[in-house]
Amino acid sequence: MKRKLSTEATAAWIRLMRVPSRVLDCVEQDLKKAGYPPLAWYDALLELSRAPSGELRPVELERQMLIPQYSTSRLIDKLVDEGLAARRECKIDKRGQFVEITEAGRDLQKRMWSAYSAAIDKHVGSKLSDAEAARLCGLLDRLGCSCSDAKADAKADAKADSKNETKAAPARDSVPAR
Repeated sequence: MKRKLSTEATAAWIRLMRVPSRVLDCVEQDLKKAGYPPLAWYDALLELSRAPSGELRPVELERQMLIPQYSTSRLIDKLVDEGLAARRECKIDKRGQFVEITEAGRDLQKRMWSAYSAAIDKHVGSKLSDAEAARLCGLLDRLGCSCSDAKADAKADAKADSKNETKAAPARDSVPAR
């Protein structure tokens, strides 16, 4: 017997569609007010800094950031133009290339974290108790958004950060460990 879609499930769906974009818009505005570039720049720089050698193929960066290829290409162009990343030819496959984070990119990513973490706290952390945040993670886990994976990523980042003495944050889909 097929279950009928409830009004509550429909209302939850609508909120799941609206809330993330609204919160991201608020975070983007806070970064802009602080004089920083868009959040996508932070995410790209974070993913590059997480890579063991500080470099990724564009397709790997795209996969980790979950943004469309055309956006990844434009984003890489902007990061390279600003001196935050560099393109490097793949020695094995001459047609392939890597995108490598520069020291300026590492510096910007670390500096952006102060404004980014404040925005996360303002728009999420201050509105939910730790227990509510944990409950939300549990509910999202049931929908296929594994917060436990995000927590594992955050713990790995914290461990790497303590070795590198950086204050880098997890990506926007991760749960901050700090």
